[in-house]
Amino acid sequence: MIIGYHASHEQFAPRELLSYVQAAEHAGFQAIMTSDHIAPWLSHQGNSGNNWAWLGAAMAKTSLPFGSLAIPGGWRYHPAVLAHLIGTISEMFPNRLRWIAMGSGEALNEHVVGCGWPAKAERNARLLAGTEIVRGLLRGEEVDRCDPWFAVDKARLWSAPAKPPALLAAALSKETAQWAGGWSDGLVTINKPKQKLVDMREAYRLGGGEDKPLALQIQISWAETETEARAAAWKEWRNAALPPVSLSDLPMPEDFERATQHVQPDDIDAVIPLVTRPDRLIELISVAEACGFGEVFVHNVSRDQMGFLDFMKRQVLPVLCAFDT
Repeated sequence: MIIGYHASHEQFAPRELLSYVQAAEHAGFQAIMTSDHIAPWLSHQGNSGNNWAWLGAAMAKTSLPFGSLAIPGGWRYHPAVLAHLIGTISEMFPNRLRWIAMGSGEALNEHVVGCGWPAKAERNARLLAGTEIVRGLLRGEEVDRCDPWFAVDKARLWSAPAKPPALLAAALSKETAQWAGGWSDGLVTINKPKQKLVDMREAYRLGGGEDKPLALQIQISWAETETEARAAAWKEWRNAALPPVSLSDLPMPEDFERATQHVQPDDIDAVIPLVTRPDRLIELISVAEACGFGEVFVHNVSRDQMGFLDFMKRQVLPVLCAFDT
């Protein structure tokens, strides 16, 4: 199993985040996963650097492989522009950008270009069309296409990677996972109780994803005490308590703040595991592995990233390494 570190653009300035991925490599993490936001979920999170500009610097300063989320539906990034970004990074750093998780997006990030925010069915159609365009361009093909939402006129990547990254599907529900099984190269989702993870895996396989890789983002809050971990999770990431429809459709950080007014610190335990000891996190990772996920990316939502990375270096990663051997 690959144990990776999730780099949260929403919480940390790009320069600070560079120091964390370097420290993550030093701690023994095997890969990095990044988000692709133009706004944070909550104003308090305070950041959202450009993921694609940052990736070039992050790869230059580390030797780890990366995976990234991307939205090919034609709002912030036309699919041809997105393919150009992915292709250039992949050409500069061969085999380092291992996968791109294609998602249908959130209004929080995509509304900024003023093109409205359609219903889920249209977003999925745009996701599939955009993914097909990106895939063709990354393969070195000339793409000429006209969809209801965007057109491509004899596009080609002149600096294409020798080996394109895999195009995975980012899914939060069983329905999306099943739909994506046939067209994606793998699946990325977020942590859930064990049976729901099994259900996601089986839905993806049923849709055509048999034998394709599965990756999981595990959100935790690490601190020395549960009280500190709970307070950090509530302050930094209580947006995790909202249903997927809210995560997709609310357009502004202040909307998320209003929507989470009812969330109390004690409520956060049900959605973000509180980690103070290695056995708690090792258990979460072991469950993911038992459910068939070959890659796990740990997202510590508390601000103390260096303390968390030291905890992983000393108490968690050596144990997991011993399990593998």
